[in-house]
Amino acid sequence: MTPIFRLCDQYVVRAAELNPVDAVYMGLSGDFGQATDYSPDGHDARRDLVTQTLAELSALEPTGPEDARAAAHLRERLEAEAAAHDLGEHYRELSTPFGLVSGVRDHVDLLPRGDDEQWHRVAAHLRAIPGMLAGWRTTLQTGLERGLPAARRQAEGAAEQADRYAGNAAGSAPTHADLIAEYGDGPLAKDLADAAARAHAAYAETAAYLRGTYAPRAAERDAVGPERYAVAIRNSLGDDVDPREAYAWGWAELERVEAEMAAEAARILPGASVSEVIAHLDDSEYVSGPDAYLAWLEEQHQRAIDAVQGTRFDIPEALRTVDVVLLPGSTSGAPYYTQPSEDLSRKGRTWWPLGGRERFATWSDLTTVFHEGVPGHHLQLGAVAAAGERLSRHGRTSWVSGHGEGWALYAERLADELGWFEPRGSRLGMLTGSALRAARVVIDIGVHLELPLPDGSAWTFEKACEVLRERGRADAHTVRPEILRYFGWPAQAISYKLGERAWLQARDEARARPGFDLKRWHTAALELGPVGLGTLRSQLAAL
Repeated sequence: MTPIFRLCDQYVVRAAELNPVDAVYMGLSGDFGQATDYSPDGHDARRDLVTQTLAELSALEPTGPEDARAAAHLRERLEAEAAAHDLGEHYRELSTPFGLVSGVRDHVDLLPRGDDEQWHRVAAHLRAIPGMLAGWRTTLQTGLERGLPAARRQAEGAAEQADRYAGNAAGSAPTHADLIAEYGDGPLAKDLADAAARAHAAYAETAAYLRGTYAPRAAERDAVGPERYAVAIRNSLGDDVDPREAYAWGWAELERVEAEMAAEAARILPGASVSEVIAHLDDSEYVSGPDAYLAWLEEQHQRAIDAVQGTRFDIPEALRTVDVVLLPGSTSGAPYYTQPSEDLSRKGRTWWPLGGRERFATWSDLTTVFHEGVPGHHLQLGAVAAAGERLSRHGRTSWVSGHGEGWALYAERLADELGWFEPRGSRLGMLTGSALRAARVVIDIGVHLELPLPDGSAWTFEKACEVLRERGRADAHTVRPEILRYFGWPAQAISYKLGERAWLQARDEARARPGFDLKRWHTAALELGPVGLGTLRSQLAAL
């Protein structure tokens, strides 16, 4: 192992010890403890690790191309993290539906649950939740005192979310009590029940703090402004992007996709509008009930894997299935994916919020299967997990949203090129998904930089909902949680379309070179691991 690879590995271990919650999400092998310190001291300790690691990295010289890529990726990620810390982003780390509250709660669901030793670990993580949330509240309170508040809209949304996790709200999400019911009446039952009750009480306490103490002093303004947005762009994309250029491109891309949607709708029902065709498909192309939905999802995931294995991609055997999980009470709005564990003992999982529905539109969800599963996230992150020593441990376990979400959106287009959207209306489903991602670009940049809409009007929460619903064609049950997410997680929503743009541009450039082979190009591209878009362009240009 080279000194740079050794430093990368050491950083992963040190960071995991300072953030066990993230270690669970990354599926790292080993037990790094149960509690992430979300107090100001914990954040400072993680910043000190970044500073120390960058200093050590600056003294090392790469010994070859893999070494150079590992060093560049580590440096880029650490510099992005340092910039966010130095702006005080940890003092206003408050977002929903994806944020610290959901991260603390959901990481418990990702722990292995088989024998009593594993259930003992579950209990330990549950017992750590009150302390973690208390530390976070201290950090938020310090942020208020330093004049670094988060937006009131995020505080109120997170309070509602915490109440749901505590079981104190109508239509509550599954609680930890639902999880530990799996265990039954074994010797750890009382310990698990007590730990879950304490966790539920901590969510309730956090909800009361956010609603009663924090929200009245939170910022009325949702926009983060140019300085914070530039740092957020670097964090999400791994590159510096001109947001005004991206804003103009986003509107043009939305119009291009809408024209393609109109043409596709005309093929389905000549003479009908896109909205009329969508309503027709909603009434004709669906399955009823969660059980039928789960069966359909599992079938489509497996069909995609079987279609590309050995022909378009070489998928390791351990990755030739995907766990599909339904989320009855989730407020997340959109489906999402969690990667396999480092040792591949935990499978990759796609998570599907039900949103109170009993009817599920298969025509629009097929493209999301390809996005979250194969050839999307599962293939990409699975390839990284199976890369072995060709990537540093940091390269195998890190994440850049522009790279990952860009690949997953590229995968939807690839599925179209492969002719996979044969079921009636499913290609229109892919296009409506593309319209949604283009709408995300203009909403996210427009809101946070307070840029005018094409008609000169200003963005509001209601206007953002309207654009996502009318132009982005978002499902009704997803609109408000999606917009709440963009408002509280700046620059993440742009990573899909801008990432796809980078992947498509790189492929077009590669195709222009003699001897281009798509399968070889895909393999080589994925073997780079999760890198920033700047590194992606330079590395793919050399393939």
